[in-house]
Amino acid sequence: MKHNLATDRPPRELLSRLIDEFGLDAVLSSRSPAYKERNLGARKLTKNEAIDLILEDPNLMRRPLVLTKNRALLGYDAQEYDKLR
Repeated sequence: MKHNLATDRPPRELLSRLIDEFGLDAVLSSRSPAYKERNLGARKLTKNEAIDLILEDPNLMRRPLVLTKNRALLGYDAQEYDKLR
């Protein structure tokens, strides 16, 4: 199932779980123009600040986000995607 994160934003609870599991640096897309425009690399964000920012602008989140019954994948990793097959 595919979702457009811009129009169907992930719930706060999911973002919180992803940050707990992967860490804030893995969830935020430091390559995105939105990240660079906000100069977020110069700031130390709290988990709640990061979640608020992602909900405001989903382009700050690393994509794609793939959720299965047993795991979550953030960003594209060909080897990890092959393991899903």
